[in-house]
Amino acid sequence: MRIKTALILTLLSWNSILPLAAQYTLEGKLVDKINNNPINYGSVYFNGSEYSVDAEGNFKIRNVSPSIQELIIFSFEYETLQKLIAFNSDTSMVFQLERLHEELSEVVIRARREEHFGLKRLKAVEGTSIFAGKKNEVVLMDQLVGNMAANNARQIYGQVVGLNIYESNDAGLQLSIGGRGLDPNRTANFNTRQNGYDISADVLGYPESYYTPPAEALREIQVIRGAASLQYGTQFGGLINFKMNEANKYKKIELVSRQTLGSFGLFTTFNSLSGTLGKFSYYTYFNHKVGNGYRPNSNFNSKNFYVNLSFQFSENTKVSFENSYLNYLAKQAGGLTDPQFVKDPLYSNRDRNWFGVDWKLYSLKLEHKLGKQSDFSLNVYGLDAERNALGFRGSAASLNSNPITAFDEKAGQGTYLLPRDLIIGEFNNWGIESRILKRYRLGGLESTFLIGTKLYKANNLSRQGAGSRLADADFTFRDDEFPNYSNQSSFTFPNLNWSIFGEHIFNVTDKFSITPGFRFEYIDTKSIGTYQKVNFDNAGNPISDQEFVDNRDLRRKFPLFGIGIAYKKNSSLELYGNFSQNYRSVTFSDIRTVSPTFSIDPNISDEKGYTADFGIRGKWKKYLSYDVGGFGLLYGNRIGIILDDRANRVRKNIGKAFIYGLESFVDWNIANTLFPDSYQTRFNWFVNMAITSSEYLDSEENNVIGKKVEFIPLFNFKTGLKVGFKNLFLSTQLSYLSDQFTDVQNSQVPDDGDIRNGVIGSIPSYLVIDFSASYTYKSLIFETGINNGLNSSYFTRRATGYPGPGIIPSDGRSCYFTFGIKI
Repeated sequence: MRIKTALILTLLSWNSILPLAAQYTLEGKLVDKINNNPINYGSVYFNGSEYSVDAEGNFKIRNVSPSIQELIIFSFEYETLQKLIAFNSDTSMVFQLERLHEELSEVVIRARREEHFGLKRLKAVEGTSIFAGKKNEVVLMDQLVGNMAANNARQIYGQVVGLNIYESNDAGLQLSIGGRGLDPNRTANFNTRQNGYDISADVLGYPESYYTPPAEALREIQVIRGAASLQYGTQFGGLINFKMNEANKYKKIELVSRQTLGSFGLFTTFNSLSGTLGKFSYYTYFNHKVGNGYRPNSNFNSKNFYVNLSFQFSENTKVSFENSYLNYLAKQAGGLTDPQFVKDPLYSNRDRNWFGVDWKLYSLKLEHKLGKQSDFSLNVYGLDAERNALGFRGSAASLNSNPITAFDEKAGQGTYLLPRDLIIGEFNNWGIESRILKRYRLGGLESTFLIGTKLYKANNLSRQGAGSRLADADFTFRDDEFPNYSNQSSFTFPNLNWSIFGEHIFNVTDKFSITPGFRFEYIDTKSIGTYQKVNFDNAGNPISDQEFVDNRDLRRKFPLFGIGIAYKKNSSLELYGNFSQNYRSVTFSDIRTVSPTFSIDPNISDEKGYTADFGIRGKWKKYLSYDVGGFGLLYGNRIGIILDDRANRVRKNIGKAFIYGLESFVDWNIANTLFPDSYQTRFNWFVNMAITSSEYLDSEENNVIGKKVEFIPLFNFKTGLKVGFKNLFLSTQLSYLSDQFTDVQNSQVPDDGDIRNGVIGSIPSYLVIDFSASYTYKSLIFETGINNGLNSSYFTRRATGYPGPGIIPSDGRSCYFTFGIKI
């Protein structure tokens, strides 16, 4: 009592002596008390506001009047530090945090983390990136309870609002997500990155992602919507960045081993090593997956290796090297017509369709602090990869012209009458991206400026032609054996992209900020090669054979602009909004790939548009986290597939579309509400709801204006419960999507006799429920669960090419069991 009285008297005396206009700054650094390593995952609470800590453990509090104030410093693996600070001059202090001595259960650690962080969002500035005013979500992998071994995207992205997911990939070998009317196929409408660098086949010419890191190796997944075009590319979707696990800072060697058995012959093994030796740190893993798949002819085998080596030259300089390697071979069961799916979703009439991927990624990153207020990063990266698709998809020479139901006739033991269609893509590209972030004072408040540049060069190859008449995974061309094969082509795609981008946070007040930004693009995409066109008579005999040269060089340069605003009333409430231009270049590789289900308009061109987001996000005490808002997307020159006047399916520019909707996420911490003093209990209920509508506003095509845009369910709803007591966790999630169209003219399922049956039509609504559980005992981990517990028969995709064409059924009920150890 005497101490408090003395402090009050001291404060009153200072207030009477010091000038009222004096304002002071506290610069702080958080370090581990034992080894003095920086702590970069803490929060500082002062005078009702939360202050972020950067990657080196630094924070700054400005414009504080002369006073004595309490500072609360929190980090979930350390004791909470409470300290009185006398603000009578500018001060620089180091705060040493003491690691928790008691052995905490997982539920206690998660509860401590959630109590202070609530709904995880990216800070306004992280590293050399600016996220102020942007719609963003961060999936914290260590807080998920689900089927991580199989990369179950429905569970992993369950709390990210409005995503549309293709659920047809074996054990999560590929990720296919979209949203807001963007085609989910291989996440091609997002800029996909790993630790900040590109991992797709070709950002410009072929932005599909054939490589997805295993969920067990991830620390978090950052999802940033359309406004990310200013810093990360021009895509309408925005950015998905996979943040890999990092080296253990406190051990020389740490082993994590996880073994999983599941339905349909699934077996996965994940094994990682990490540690720190002085200034050197490392993290590496090996992941192997094998399985038979849900349907016949769906077996797969994959191997994935990753290594990250880092050296901290000084407090200001760090260099990291990464290498990722993925090799997998998957058999493809083919697509179904609607009657086939209704009769038996397990049916497969393809036993010699294969898909193979060989993916090598490299990255060398330099991070350097130019001073207390400036950060620099340089990332040099490259890709050396190949993907091969082989299968029977009918033939122009076949009497049965339906590629889904075409009979694959045998010619003898182990051989077939017709060859398979073979497409080989080779991707060789490299990029250099540099960023400088500068903090400075403007009008008495801190402002932040980011400038960056990117050089990207690719030289990709695509060849299509006749494969063998056998049933094995033989990815060699047999053009000499089948000279009249109709789908022959050979192209190179040398692409060059140079861009400069920048953003600036203007803090108008300590609560309100404006963040304008720009991006200037120079794009040169070339197509050099030939393709063959063979015409057949009604008996299937070739009557003409022509080879065409198709060389193109498309150069364009243009600016993109955007602006974001944010009003942060306090650490628990923020209003945000942004507007940005978007651009998507047409892909020459897509143009020149021959498909049995559609043709391509030779005049197809780039897509342009705008994206806007607005919303309110934050938390209410320790009870509720939320993010509620809306968006609008104006999509010009949109590409789609339409029926021409001869009833042929053509992929071309359709017209202008407008997509808009409301998106909301609410997480109620029931445990904190009902049991505020119990760290042993976790009980959360989340509701994720997107209501999205759309309309084609303008088009020169018939029967388009007023139609709904493809790949948009009106209702996209997910809800789930997470319950934990001590080291036992249980979770359940319900996912519901209403029906959605797959073509521009909003076609319904045609009559059974229509040869396009299975490719054209809507995707019916579906509901799926998942259950998962995990238990930790000392260093042992046990996980189990049931996916699609109701055994719903549904599909999320009508494929126009591989892995179809036709309906690709999603998995029925399955279960898994994981045993892990961490030492």
